[in-house]
Amino acid sequence: MADLANIFGRHEFFIRRLHSLTGLVPVGAFLVVHLITNAAILDGPETYQLRVDQIHTLGPITLELVEWTFIFLPILLHGLIGLIIVTRGHRNLLYYPYRENFRYTLQRYTGVIAFAFILWHVFHTRGWLNSSWWMEHVTRPLGGGTFDAVHAAATAAASIQASAIIQIVYAVGILASVYHLANGLWTMGITWGIWTTPHSQRWANYLVLGFGLVLLTLGAGALAGMATVVLLQ
Repeated sequence: MADLANIFGRHEFFIRRLHSLTGLVPVGAFLVVHLITNAAILDGPETYQLRVDQIHTLGPITLELVEWTFIFLPILLHGLIGLIIVTRGHRNLLYYPYRENFRYTLQRYTGVIAFAFILWHVFHTRGWLNSSWWMEHVTRPLGGGTFDAVHAAATAAASIQASAIIQIVYAVGILASVYHLANGLWTMGITWGIWTTPHSQRWANYLVLGFGLVLLTLGAGALAGMATVVLLQ
């Protein structure tokens, strides 16, 4: 652990830039696309199934390669770097209860929550390993692997409607993920010198607030749609 801390200290500038960049592309971009796709359930199960089918036209091998290259590995990288940053940071909100310090602290906490939620979400819907033995003996006995792309609407809705606890977990996870991305967009703009003056930062606040509200509406709509849709047996 000490060696890891030393590596982080020696290359902190590069690592923080990499963490910032992966948070926007591809992780942030994937979150936007994922919520838009899931919100298609509001237009009916057939529309949602169509969106899922369009994604799976890539084929299983190509899709898995794309997912690991542009989704799973960047999420793991961003999440692990974020955990290192959290453990190295000092929480001083009680001593400095200012708005920006509150946003910084909330950014760190929501990052941890979002990372844990994403790991659980992947297990809950897909399982972590593409192995029939793992799926039958580990994933499904523990309540995971509930999503089937061929019957996307039925299996996604059934997994959400399984219990109120699952719906609460998804609500918290979506809220944490949306806040972390929206507020992270604001801090990224400062990190990369996009908005550096008080005037530009003030307008950036409105920009990320609007972006966050739109994204939260999509996420809430997707969750509500999955939780209430009635599927014909």
